[in-house]
Amino acid sequence: MTTPKVLVLRAPGTNCDHETKYAFEIAGGQADRVHINRVLENPSLVEQYQIMCIPGGFSYGDDVAAGRIFANQMRSHLANVMHEFKNSNKLILGICNGFQVLIKSGLLLEDDANGDPPATLCWNNHGLYEDRWVYLQNNSDQCVFLRGVDRMYLPIAHAEGKFVMRDEVVADQLQANQQLALRYVDASGAPANGFPENPNGAQRNVAGVCDESGRVFGLMPHPERFLEGTQHPRWTREGLQAEGDGLTLFRNAVEYFA
Repeated sequence: MTTPKVLVLRAPGTNCDHETKYAFEIAGGQADRVHINRVLENPSLVEQYQIMCIPGGFSYGDDVAAGRIFANQMRSHLANVMHEFKNSNKLILGICNGFQVLIKSGLLLEDDANGDPPATLCWNNHGLYEDRWVYLQNNSDQCVFLRGVDRMYLPIAHAEGKFVMRDEVVADQLQANQQLALRYVDASGAPANGFPENPNGAQRNVAGVCDESGRVFGLMPHPERFLEGTQHPRWTREGLQAEGDGLTLFRNAVEYFA
């Protein structure tokens, strides 16, 4: 099995990069934490990696909007190299703030012919930071990161996680393409019916989205925070899982290059 190299791309304010690097390493990859400034200085640096991940945190303090400054750097200075990476049968993952960056950079869902984005992430319905565990359902057969996944239980921690699509035409198209890959559900697996099962008010209960190829994926929940059974909030009462639900996403990425 080939050991893929993983680029964990961080910026000032990123705070989940160590956990994300660890997640890829225990899944069998070789991961490096690299500051965005190093890539701006030498864009060809990304060519030596097979997987890119933008982890969670508060890049640039979430000034202007969550992920916006990081996304603008990618749009303005790294668009060519990022799209070349995307089109080279490689994988891209964005977690929480990383999802916000992928959406706002146009790398996950490309702008239409008029330059308008099909979707964005905005403030939670109640306008507050939300930190809790949520139930999730896989709704895509094509997302590489979700292969073999049915349901997951993962933590979320965000203030701007509400996924909103431009109109119902866009929503129907993304759903038909199986790009609305991950959704909030309740404990029984039924579609979330408002807060708290849907923690932010996302349209169609969307928690994660992939591109048409299934190789670019962004999600609001934090899989890197549930890698081991003891990270489950109720493991002493409900029993110890062999591994956390989040580990599968990282293992799927690594095994894609086997």
